[in-house]
Amino acid sequence: MHSRASHAYPSRSARVAASVLATVLAALGAAHSAPALAQERWVGTWATGLQALIPPDPASAQASDGGGDLFGPLPRIRNQTVRQFMRTSIGGSRVRVTFTNVFGTHPLAIGAAHVAVRAGEAAIDPQAGAPLTFDGERSVTIEAGATVRSDAVDIDAPALGHLAVDMHLPGDTWRGRSPISGLRGAWTTGYVSPAGDHSGAENMPVDATLQSWLFLSRVEVAAPRETQVIVTLGDSITEGFGSTADTDSRWPDVLAERLGEAHGAAAPAVLNVAISGNRVLRGNDGVFAALSGAGPGPLNPNAGFGPSALDRLDRDVLLQPGVTHVIVLESINDIGMTGDPASPTVEELISGHRALIQRARARGLTVYGGTLTPFEGAQYYTEDGEAKRQAVNDWIRTSGAYDAVIDFDAVVRDSANPRRFLPMFHPGDWLHPNDEGYRAMGDAIDLTLFARAP
Repeated sequence: MHSRASHAYPSRSARVAASVLATVLAALGAAHSAPALAQERWVGTWATGLQALIPPDPASAQASDGGGDLFGPLPRIRNQTVRQFMRTSIGGSRVRVTFTNVFGTHPLAIGAAHVAVRAGEAAIDPQAGAPLTFDGERSVTIEAGATVRSDAVDIDAPALGHLAVDMHLPGDTWRGRSPISGLRGAWTTGYVSPAGDHSGAENMPVDATLQSWLFLSRVEVAAPRETQVIVTLGDSITEGFGSTADTDSRWPDVLAERLGEAHGAAAPAVLNVAISGNRVLRGNDGVFAALSGAGPGPLNPNAGFGPSALDRLDRDVLLQPGVTHVIVLESINDIGMTGDPASPTVEELISGHRALIQRARARGLTVYGGTLTPFEGAQYYTEDGEAKRQAVNDWIRTSGAYDAVIDFDAVVRDSANPRRFLPMFHPGDWLHPNDEGYRAMGDAIDLTLFARAP
């Protein structure tokens, strides 16, 4: 009896007192940490524009190679792990990832996911990574048309460094020809494993490679509250068509590098949501596919070149967390991808740009307009199209509609023939810049446009 008495449990009053003390201490701790937490917010460090990628009909002749297009075959993933890389624009010590099935017609199952710092080729740093969870669960099913965001993980994501996001996809990504939500032209090599869950493996076995981003929308970091976020809305000339893959040579990459050099840890984030072939006024209707000899356009009007800039503005731009600035470089495809030289008119193009500006300003954003670069010699060049380009550029430069103008045209055009690119700035198609051309475009942007307000 005495022995038991010597180990008696605390009285009820003692337990209540201890509980009260713990509550007070927790409140004090929360009050102490609240100012620190209030100084941060979630912002994107990387993002991509989204388009519907249509799997081929399994019975078609193209099914064996995935229905190849300008960016190679569309991969079919069945119980495999995909490792995709993206370059951050700013760094942070906490990370979360947004996955998307926005164009899907069937649910998308993710068996496991992981984020880590890249160590080279397909390898990751095992000391700088963590499994991703979704409301505490390792797996998640994303319903058709939906998007999910992972829980936050504590890893040091370097500024202008490369992160790897792994996804184990236990199903079949061609199931029912459900469109894959992603970006066809990533200009960045991703890796597909043999069968099984290899997420988080330091050296993931590789069965195939891809040049697209699949089911990824955005990577966010916890950043100081005053961090600015610049979104670049454009077509292939912003996406990076013609640049060297895996070199991060797009003009938005150059802009991010220059901002990092100028501002260090206080640099704005730069999110590139461009889509090759994109237009301001219309989505893809198969016209360019027919012109290029690829046959009729895909069944889904969002496929190929994505929804129009006006249709995707909310999702790809205005809903980016923390967005403060938008740079618009679009309309060369509105001009070139037309079966009717009279349509669209210059007035219609200007109206489209005004709508972009008004909708962005309604959200309190600063909007900059990029002039359309030369295209004489390109496949879809016409004299009527050149007249429209000149008229749109004149409006961008002189109307005052945009908060400022970034004169990309003046940077890359040949002074001896302003209708054409400088030969040293394009890869041979007279439409897209090469690495040197993109570097010149990025270097031409006045960094004071993004000076932090007092």
